[in-house]
Amino acid sequence: MAKYVDLYLLPLAEKNLSAYQAMAEKASKLFRKHGALTYREYVASDLKVMEGITPFPNVINLEPGETLVYAAVEFESESHRNESMERIFKDPEMNAIIPSEPLFDMKRMVYGGFAVLVDQ
Repeated sequence: MAKYVDLYLLPLAEKNLSAYQAMAEKASKLFRKHGALTYREYVASDLKVMEGITPFPNVINLEPGETLVYAAVEFESESHRNESMERIFKDPEMNAIIPSEPLFDMKRMVYGGFAVLVDQ
């Protein structure tokens, strides 16, 4: 059972969705190879929220023609994540996965590692 999760939220030009999906499918295999318990990526489908709640597009400053991708990668623990990520970024396969032209603006990506609080 996962005890630690890395979460990513990133803006993606809708025209890059297919290329991003192909990259993410390759990355998922690499992450799993080096210890990730699960690797999931989601594309936004409903970004409307109730009044008084901050919607994701406002947090990321979503621009016209962009969508949001949310990724969650689960690990056994924070130390397990750290060990796995070290192996992932040393693996030569990682260089083959990263496109020569970025598919999204990493400066606008939101990231954080989270310990599981409730898991029922």
